[in-house]
Amino acid sequence: MQIKECIVSAPGKAILHGEHAVVHGKVALAVSLNLRTYLRLQATSTSKVCINLPNINTFLSWDVTALKQLLPDSGAELGNVNELDAELVRMLRNFVGVSNGTLDTRSMAILAFLYIYLCVFAKSGELPSLTVSVWSELPTGAGLGSSAAYSVCLAAAMLSASGTIPSPLSDQENTARWGEVEMELINRWAFQGERIIHGNPSGVDNAVGTWGGILRYRSGKITALSRVPMLRILLTNTKVPRSTKVLVAGVKDKLNKFPFIINPVLESVDAVSCTCEQTLTEMASDTPTPEHYNVLEELIDINQHHLNVIGVGHTTLDTLCQVTLARGLHSKLTGAGGGGCGITLLRPETECSVVQNTIQDLRDCGYDCWETRIGAAGVQQHSPLAVKEEVLEVLARY
Repeated sequence: MQIKECIVSAPGKAILHGEHAVVHGKVALAVSLNLRTYLRLQATSTSKVCINLPNINTFLSWDVTALKQLLPDSGAELGNVNELDAELVRMLRNFVGVSNGTLDTRSMAILAFLYIYLCVFAKSGELPSLTVSVWSELPTGAGLGSSAAYSVCLAAAMLSASGTIPSPLSDQENTARWGEVEMELINRWAFQGERIIHGNPSGVDNAVGTWGGILRYRSGKITALSRVPMLRILLTNTKVPRSTKVLVAGVKDKLNKFPFIINPVLESVDAVSCTCEQTLTEMASDTPTPEHYNVLEELIDINQHHLNVIGVGHTTLDTLCQVTLARGLHSKLTGAGGGGCGITLLRPETECSVVQNTIQDLRDCGYDCWETRIGAAGVQQHSPLAVKEEVLEVLARY
């Protein structure tokens, strides 16, 4: 098999509005972050399959002959794209020595890699020697879709390298995206990777990583907003760990205890999401006005208060809101809350000095902070010329 070398990237994800309310059937808006995960796949002649994940200090390789022992007898299908192959996952756990109770980032990343590699290439009847190197601008475990971006990159690279989907790059392009049919296949394989990593994911994170932009999610239905504006934000990681499961359970307890108080709050969060969606649609259709940004800022403030009411705030997030408001900027938590990350809207006229001073203020609080954008493009293939020099340098090192 002639393996096609490739470089791909996929964006991270944040929740703009609707966190926690979405668990109770309300609308949530998920947005892509222009902090990306990059993957380089290269053919080798070593008879080995290698994975290099420098972000989590993981560098592993396996003999192709050993991996071939995991393939079923001739004629049997391996890994249906629409259903996780539980037997293959079990065999892979045994193969790499990962027990059923193990959920650490390193182990799950390895399992997802080997699963997608075996399933995609088994269809061709041959397992190739290759090296995959991944570098991410996203912190792991921060609720920013790092695992989904990784799974999307794995799916896109394996499908492209195997010839299952064609390269979208032309001679005149350095960056290109696949068509709708190819992206749907990438998304379905990425979802299987997410299932290995998270067990029962909603599918939102990998959908954002695949299509990018802004997605509307409600009761299992995902709809992409057809036209979206690119908005500048600050993304802040308070570095306070939290358990999504515990926070979700806490909101449910409050709802059971005070249904006539909490239900209206969740309804209001739903209205915030819908109003924001309408505003973003207007901004994409016409020239954004200062009034549009006024509305977005008010919605951010309202929703942050709602999230505090339902019990998912945190003192570090309060500090984030106070520090940014002192500079005239508006912030809210994104994701599960209880620490974790927050987003701050930047208006077009916000001066560079204000942005830099705010970032420094937040770093002085002990937080990590980046300026980025939401509404970024989904999964892409790149020529080496289109990849940032520092990223290419890291990918080329392994």
